Amino acid sequence: MTRFIFITGGVTSSLGKGLASASLASLLQARGLKIHLKKLDPYLNIDPGTMNPYQHGEVFVTDDGAETDLDLGHYERFTGVPCRKDDNLTSGKIFSNVLIKERKGEYLGSTVQIIPHVTNEIKEFILKNTKSDDFVLCEIGGTVGDIEGLPFLEAIRQLRNELGKQKVLFIHLTLVPFLQNSGELKTKPTQHSVKELLGLGIQPDILLCRSQKPIPIDSKKKISLFCNIKESSVILAIDVNNIYEVPRNLHKQGLDNEVISFFKLKTKKPNLKKWQLIEKRILNPDGDVTIGLVGKYNTLADSYKSLIEALIHGSVSNNVKLNIKWLDSELFTKKISLNGLSDVNGIIIPGGFGTRGTDGKINAAYYARKNKIPFLGICLGMQIAIIEAARNLANLKDANSTEFSKTNNPVIGLMTEWIKENKRVTRKLNGDLGGTMRLGSYDCNLKKNSKVYHIYKKNRISERHRHRYEVNFNYIKTLEKFGLCFSGMSPDGKLPEIFELENHPWYIGVQFHPELKSRPFDPHPLFISFIKAAIQRSRLF
Repeated sequence: MTRFIFITGGVTSSLGKGLASASLASLLQARGLKIHLKKLDPYLNIDPGTMNPYQHGEVFVTDDGAETDLDLGHYERFTGVPCRKDDNLTSGKIFSNVLIKERKGEYLGSTVQIIPHVTNEIKEFILKNTKSDDFVLCEIGGTVGDIEGLPFLEAIRQLRNELGKQKVLFIHLTLVPFLQNSGELKTKPTQHSVKELLGLGIQPDILLCRSQKPIPIDSKKKISLFCNIKESSVILAIDVNNIYEVPRNLHKQGLDNEVISFFKLKTKKPNLKKWQLIEKRILNPDGDVTIGLVGKYNTLADSYKSLIEALIHGSVSNNVKLNIKWLDSELFTKKISLNGLSDVNGIIIPGGFGTRGTDGKINAAYYARKNKIPFLGICLGMQIAIIEAARNLANLKDANSTEFSKTNNPVIGLMTEWIKENKRVTRKLNGDLGGTMRLGSYDCNLKKNSKVYHIYKKNRISERHRHRYEVNFNYIKTLEKFGLCFSGMSPDGKLPEIFELENHPWYIGVQFHPELKSRPFDPHPLFISFIKAAIQRSRLF
């Protein structure tokens, strides 16, 4: 029998519903139960693919090519279960589907309304592909009281009536703030949040109370009394040093026990040794390593969430503490400003779109190459490194990407610009922004005895992509003359996926996003190797 858990949030955004959902899923999984995670986002965008990273953080891409909310990254990292296209829903998708059905006459002339048409669409999504799961955990984005979130809350209210209380559990995450001036934890925000939820017909069964400090017994009793919840179901979600402490912390507070008790289940005790081990390794490193991240969205760390986690995984695997030096690519427009890179042990240029900051990234790639600093270029970062090599090694001074400017040497461009009937063809980007992108998992063949072949220890790999532009195949032979080895190619041999620089300790560019497949208990081999190379450099200088 499939059981459903709905996680809502109140008081403020960014309380950690995604982490709480992923952590609870991992605890249930540790009890031998099959779990499935879904995210319902009330915003009107079809997906986050065209949203500014400053507003929404990174876009997480699934194997089947969906551009999704970053919380799906938490889901995959904490459970190891790959997410799919139909695991992330937005109001935009819902309304689009409803209107398409209306135009096709599927509602038989009925007046189309939020109830039942929109709510039915939401319920259909929640129930889809869940019959083989023990638990389906659905996180509702935003906070209670948001206008756009009302149809989602109404839909889950209806589902509880339709499926029965024995199959549906409501968890509400709220804030219990600590006021420094009075030295008190305040329960009123939680009380008001629950009251708002009750006004929508939903009585939470478990409260997760996010707090900086432990909640006193009398405050816990007060929350229990005013929110109509038994005291054992008021669970403290206290701030932690790193996100990998959350599962064991919530287990200590009794969250998974409350869930199992609610559903009257008998399961084995959860084995959390792997979580204990990763906590121990993070707290007791043998040294540290400093990685310079040359990006353009640095003011919001969530813009590079999966990348940061992948670097942590690689560092834990090498038993060192990770220090990230955030470097704004616009600071390196002039080479004289590259002194900011002198104290880093490795340099990463991540993915991105648009021309802003590209000159600084090119200069950073040049610095890493000239000074033998371990370098990893991801997606746009690989393209930047190709442009730098073409200009400064192959002496193609106007080499560039057609994304940035017109050029006689388009070393980076849309694939059809150079391979169709041996003529340059320009594909117009007048369709949907996602329509010209390569999204999802693609295979890549590795060159035997190359550095990446030894890193991956296999001939063929599969990695996730999210980009429009490719390395121009016509320039490969020219670049190879100057020490670039294209060690990873698409199976048809037409799309360069990986290059590495000869006569350099560790200089690799990849067209895909390896960070999307890194897990705390299964770190991505590229990040293990990159951090190892950075450690070796730190010990030399």
